[in-house]
Amino acid sequence: MKKIKVLKVQFDLPITQDELPLFRGAVISMVGKENILYHNHKENDELRYAYPLIQYKRIHKKAALVCVGDDGTESIGAFFSRGSNHVQLGDKECDLNVEQIKADTYVVQIWNSMFTYRIRRWLPLNQENYEKYMALESIADKYVMLERLLIGNVLSFAKGVDVHFDNQVQCKITAVDDPYIVNYKGVKMMSFDAEFKTNVSLPDYVGLGKGVSLGMGTVVKKYENRKNNNE
Repeated sequence: MKKIKVLKVQFDLPITQDELPLFRGAVISMVGKENILYHNHKENDELRYAYPLIQYKRIHKKAALVCVGDDGTESIGAFFSRGSNHVQLGDKECDLNVEQIKADTYVVQIWNSMFTYRIRRWLPLNQENYEKYMALESIADKYVMLERLLIGNVLSFAKGVDVHFDNQVQCKITAVDDPYIVNYKGVKMMSFDAEFKTNVSLPDYVGLGKGVSLGMGTVVKKYENRKNNNE
């Protein structure tokens, strides 16, 4: 059993989804490029091919940072040690004032029971599997393909936080809204909002799939009578 730390830093800065790259750039400017986890590039500007441990989010319509694992949570010190909270967000100046800090510890493992999650702005398809997905005529076959990709996303997350499963990961998509197109790094991609069940316990607000460092594929556990207002 391994416990994963997750630190959510919520700011009082209203932000749109399209402004997340600007928010990311502003934070990187504050902490400096020597803090690799904030931008996921090595010193030679090569990509750090690993699960992003610092993720830029829009939660409750405001800017937020989600730090994952020991390395991610410890790196937040670089942010709080800066001299000023004044940043440039695109063509406007603003202050990054902390509204709330919430630290949690999650056990990420396989259970005998299933948990229900919502996932927003999920990007499971690359160019190759997009063509395969669009070629499927049956809705059931499309669900099967998405479930297979979701299992792969869960396994990638687990690997990124150094969790290894002895049993098989199960995912069952129970509802999917109509897909829509988002612009991710200048590329138009098909995005999904969905609900799914899995036998893996996942931390709230971590991302699955592509673009998790910019708020894509954010996962929140579904509780009875709890409104899904993370966007």
